[in-house]
Order: sequence, then structure tokens, then C-alpha cells
Amino acid sequence: MQWDDMRIFLSVARTDSLSAAARVLKRDAATVGRRIARLESALGAALFAKSPQGYRLTEAGQRFVAHAEQAEQAMLAAKDELRGDGEALSGTIRVGAPDGCANFLLPRVCVALTEMHPDLDIQIVALPRVFNLPRREADMAIAVSPPSGGRLSVQKIADYHLSLAAHRDYLTGAPALNSLEDLRHHRMVGYVPDMIFDKELDYLGGIGIDRVALSSNSVAVQFQWLAMGAGVGVVHDFALPAAPGLVRVLADQVRLTRTFWLIRHADDHRTVRLNRFAGFLVDGVRAELARLETMARPDAMR
Repeated sequence: MQWDDMRIFLSVARTDSLSAAARVLKRDAATVGRRIARLESALGAALFAKSPQGYRLTEAGQRFVAHAEQAEQAMLAAKDELRGDGEALSGTIRVGAPDGCANFLLPRVCVALTEMHPDLDIQIVALPRVFNLPRREADMAIAVSPPSGGRLSVQKIADYHLSLAAHRDYLTGAPALNSLEDLRHHRMVGYVPDMIFDKELDYLGGIGIDRVALSSNSVAVQFQWLAMGAGVGVVHDFALPAAPGLVRVLADQVRLTRTFWLIRHADDHRTVRLNRFAGFLVDGVRAELARLETMARPDAMR
């Protein structure tokens, strides 16, 4: 039994498809299929059942995943040891993050990391959903809620704040806005209600807003609408410096606090490289968050 066959097995198990695994592995699907067949022959058991939905693990395949992941961790640890404990990080690390964090916090942090470590390649996957770390969609993920189960480790990064905001140009011609009740006379910007993947993101529902005229599953799209003066919506305080025309409204009545969490596969704590990267990432996000929220204070934005 060869490690490479186990690596291919894990890729098919995580993508449910020969073609998808082939793209990840940069091989052709026929080769991936032959290697799976060879592994099944060596083990004397069928690892996958083919269906219209793709390749599904059999009972034997599900049992074999744990052994293959142990081998994967051993290989990662061996690579770490051969790299040594020097200061430089190298290779590719993929981080999943909600798009607010990915758009406004991570860019500066990642640039600084690649300047410190020229051989390091960082991939930020900004998607408004929860990442599946056991399927290795990312090496680690930033989330707004800690997971409730699974073999995952969770580290609090920091609390952050959100406020109702609108552009000065919008407010100039808009109805008076002195209370939450007045919001019904304004065009609201927010999430598509049935696409809110985490209850922590239901900002407007929490303050009694039941109609959103302009909605998107993307924080970046919502932010662009607000920056162009399209209406009123909830904005991360750390995003406010990116659009000087945006100002807080009803600041004495609406002030939201949420938390960013770093989520990792439990076994990855044996990997020195990922541990060191996670440490740099957490420190960098905390510093950037503090810098931007300080810039967003009313006295700093005058």
C-alpha cells in the first residue's frame, strides 16, 4: 500500500467525485480511478459506491478514512521536521473566512505575512458559509460561531463591533431618523433572509426589521450599496474607514458585538508550520481589528 494511493483516496472522499479530486490533485480522472481501484484491490474491500450524486464512502471506506488521515498527519509532521524549526514559513496555506473579515481585515495581514515569509503562499477563500475542515476545504477557517461538534479545535480571536450606518448623501434627503421606529421609512440594506447561514448574522431581524429592500448574501455587496448612498444597514465598525462618507446612525440604540473564532482540525496541532501560521494570523487580525476600529471612532473620523 502506497501513501500516494491513500492521498488520492482522501481527495475523492472529501470531494465525492473522481473529476473534482483530479482537479485538486492535478491529475486526470482516469488515473485517479485506477489508483482507487488499486487501493481497493490491495485492501480487499470496496471503499466507494458510485451513485448519480457521485462517489460515496462505503462502510469500509468510512472506517479507512481515520487510518488515511493518521497517515496524512504523519506525512505533514515529517515534512515539518525536515523543514526544521527556522523562522521562515513556506508552501501554501488556505484560510476560509466570512467575506467581511476577508475583505476588510485579512488583506493587510496577509500582505505582511508574505513580506515576512517570501516562500509562503496564502489563499483566502471568502465565502458566506461554514467551511468543512474535515473535508479539507481549507487548512483553517475564521468563523463567527464556534462549531458544536466534530474533531475541531477552537480559539477565540477577538470581539468586534457593528453599527447601523448610512452615507451622508443618503441622509441629506431622507426622512428623519431618530428612533428604531423611523427605520420603516427608510430603504434597508442587509442579508438575503433565507441565506443567512449563521444566526449571529441576523442583525436586522434582531432589531425588528422584517423587510430588506436591497439584500445580498455578500457583506461586500451590502457595503457598496451603503457607500453609494442606497440606504441604511449594519456595517462592521472595522469597515467604516474604507468609506469616509458612511456615518453611524442611532448609535445610542444599536451597537452589536460579535466574535471571530479560529477553527482548525484537531490533528493539525501536531503540525508546527500550521501552528506558527495560526499564531501569526491571530496576532495580525487582532492588531488590524484594533487599528481599524480605532480609526472608526467618531473623534478619529472628523
